[in-house]
Amino acid sequence: MDVTDVTPARQRPVGLAELARIPLRRWRTVLAVTGLVLLLVAAYLLVFPATYTATTAVVVRPVVTDPFSVPSGGADRAVNMTAESGIATSNDVIDKVASITGRDTTAVADSLTVETPVGGQVMRFSYAGHSETEAVNGANGAAESYLELRKGMYENQRAAVLKSYDETIALVTSQRTTTQRSLPANQGTSSPSPRTSALLDQLRALNDQLATLAEQRSKIASADLSPGSVTSAARAPVPSSRDAAPLILVAGLLGGLLVGGLVAFVRESMDRRVRTAGEASVLVGAPLLGTVGRDRSGRLSDTDLRYLVLALSRWVDGPTPPPLVLLSSAADEQREQVTAGVAAALAQAGHEVRLGVAPESQERIRALLTDAQRRHPAVEPSRPRVPRPRPMPSSVPTPAATPATGGNPEDTMVIPPVRKPRPFPTDDPKNGGVYRSTTTSADKTEIIPRVLPKEAPATDGEQVRIGAGGVRLVPLEAPVAAGVTVIDAPPALHDERGVRAAREGRAVLVAARDKTRTGRLGQLVERLRAVGVEPVGFVVTGEKRD
Repeated sequence: MDVTDVTPARQRPVGLAELARIPLRRWRTVLAVTGLVLLLVAAYLLVFPATYTATTAVVVRPVVTDPFSVPSGGADRAVNMTAESGIATSNDVIDKVASITGRDTTAVADSLTVETPVGGQVMRFSYAGHSETEAVNGANGAAESYLELRKGMYENQRAAVLKSYDETIALVTSQRTTTQRSLPANQGTSSPSPRTSALLDQLRALNDQLATLAEQRSKIASADLSPGSVTSAARAPVPSSRDAAPLILVAGLLGGLLVGGLVAFVRESMDRRVRTAGEASVLVGAPLLGTVGRDRSGRLSDTDLRYLVLALSRWVDGPTPPPLVLLSSAADEQREQVTAGVAAALAQAGHEVRLGVAPESQERIRALLTDAQRRHPAVEPSRPRVPRPRPMPSSVPTPAATPATGGNPEDTMVIPPVRKPRPFPTDDPKNGGVYRSTTTSADKTEIIPRVLPKEAPATDGEQVRIGAGGVRLVPLEAPVAAGVTVIDAPPALHDERGVRAAREGRAVLVAARDKTRTGRLGQLVERLRAVGVEPVGFVVTGEKRD
């Protein structure tokens, strides 16, 4: 199967571990949002004044003529707590509390809170002030003002009722006086007349009515008009908003982390990064050649680079290997480190590598190769020695050979008739020459021209010896020569020189985990395929090795 014939990975559900990686990778965003929330909480605690809250409890009781009797409907139903709550927050109470605390009525109305539990007779007055004294005075003043206002309302009602009784009693008394005057002055022992009997009956009824009115008036006059009493008066010390400062800070920290995580997820949805090799495989549509991590010192792992070279050996080994062009969408994806590491690993294995580098990256690549040379010093290469055929002794004298026309006698040699060795090497480009088979006989010799060694190619760049091989730095636009060629392409989305080189070689994409943007990587793959370049694979960097 061709390496480009790769089926994109199926979409799989995202796990909790991958979701947790998003805020961890965007820890700067989470930290900034958390710091902002904590700053706002600290400003609230330090800049805004403290609020002291005092509470006074009042028991509301119904007004009855007999304080030891309970209304038939129950005491809790005899008092309408909703109406009492409205009276407790009326303008009269607020005005009195404002005169006590010295604040305006609007601030008092905002600071005063009245709680009336359902089915109960306890009313709680809570007042929030800027000091303990103000809070205590406000809560107690509100409770006392309510009781005074309610008692005054009851007294006014009683006065009205008593006045009505007094008027009725005066009218009945006047009627009784008039009736008494209508009686005859001299009443004998004889039976009274019908008129006198009627006047006497009317007089008795008026006396009974006066007695009943007097009794009822006395009950109204003796009624207890107290609407309730204070059971728990507010007193210092009272709680304040500063008492929960540690809890508020902890809540601000947790809230900041939560908001920061949400902001991180929002930024992730707007700026998606490559998190796993599966995501990169779906975008690139090519196989994963290797994952290169970092060791404890921060360098790319040499083991991962050697395995990556093994994956690239199918294009490196051969008589005419194509150039390997390493591409990336941006400059911060460790492409230069991977390119220098691949070149160093190839040189360590005995290859002579030509490394094409852009001028702006030459110093960084040279520093990376120097570090690789320090860790892997140059060693003497060990090459297998090819056995040379040994001549057989012959009793026949060898005649002198006649040089070819126009040739140099020093460039020819006479080979005596020998037996052809088995096996006999034929074309071997590794040894720099060609052995030609000879046919010998007892009376015939063959003259074979001597094959001179080829001249070494001209050195066109600085060479760094690493291991058994070397890396030669050449310009990015240098013509392709024989041997292994690795090209470090500039960021492909901003510079097309690497894409031009990839059209004559093999393109390998480099993606950095948690850095490469999926949009840019997809755009790079589309541009490569638009110009006829199919990536042979991709490399993922950024993982940390233990």
